[in-house]
Amino acid sequence: MGEVHRSVQELAASLGALPPEFVRPEHEQPAATTFPGGAAPDAPVIDLLEPGCGARVAAAAREWGLFQVVNHGVPSPVVAELQRVGRAFFSLPREEKERYAMDPASGRIEGYGTRLQRDLEGKKTWNDFFFHVVAPPAKVDHGAWPRSPAGYREANEAYCHHVQRLARGLLGHLSLGLGLEEGAMAEAFGGGAQVFLQKINLYPPCPQPELTLGVAPHTDMSTLTVLVPNEVQGLQVFKDGHWYDANYVPDALIIHIGDQIEASVPMQNTIFSNGAYKAVLHRTTVSKEKTRMSWPVFVEPPVELVVGPHPQLVAGESPAKYKARKYKEYQHCKINKLPM
Repeated sequence: MGEVHRSVQELAASLGALPPEFVRPEHEQPAATTFPGGAAPDAPVIDLLEPGCGARVAAAAREWGLFQVVNHGVPSPVVAELQRVGRAFFSLPREEKERYAMDPASGRIEGYGTRLQRDLEGKKTWNDFFFHVVAPPAKVDHGAWPRSPAGYREANEAYCHHVQRLARGLLGHLSLGLGLEEGAMAEAFGGGAQVFLQKINLYPPCPQPELTLGVAPHTDMSTLTVLVPNEVQGLQVFKDGHWYDANYVPDALIIHIGDQIEASVPMQNTIFSNGAYKAVLHRTTVSKEKTRMSWPVFVEPPVELVVGPHPQLVAGESPAKYKARKYKEYQHCKINKLPM
């Protein structure tokens, strides 16, 4: 038997104070860095049934890199069932959850996150997670999916069906916003071979939430992220030098622009849109009394696909700012914090 790794969920049930490895540096602590409110701008909320919504999607991608959508076509009962089975999974006994534990050393990267990895500064985040591929069928390993609770597979497959349709529509709006054909972006990112990676994040109650983070500041390396939140506030967006709360909107889905549309800010590299759209720098705070959960789906290109600026966007006075490369090469560099 190897070392026993305690999940944040277990720690939360027994702690009176935050262990020092979870205390973020002062410049990252939410109490000291969150915009104090008042005149704080709100991330756009876009009704996808309203005329002109496509232009609003493109504008939000340019200005914020994040927006929320309502009337998105994903039925409320489908979302509720996705949330029900996710909550039920994290209510299972530890031994049952650990049957699905990740094992990156053996190449098993899908599964339950019980091993709390430190970042480069030696800090941990207040978060447990579970993730697995939900599409396309050729990439799905149902052995990595929980067999309990009942209905888990059906709930995730039903939700993914709607997210695939929503992602196609959003990519269409973003393509038109760049002056391209509606299907240009979806085709460039792999069409029907695009990978949909479902994740469940669990942020248990924390004894000192003002000192830690559920997820450290980052951009998503995906194309798009489609996220279901629960009602507990936590997502924050970095804009114009400040961290702002992305306020909870009932029945909305939160959309993140990812690196493959515009690479992360610290690297100053832009991919498909060649800088027209922005990947959103974001982080997650936690609560003292309540459990926060979220269900992001990361929409990614196939790992062997070469991604680079669209040829129509690098002509004339807009030279390419980013070198085309296979998505798996980009993943490797970002995960290991290597130069691009």
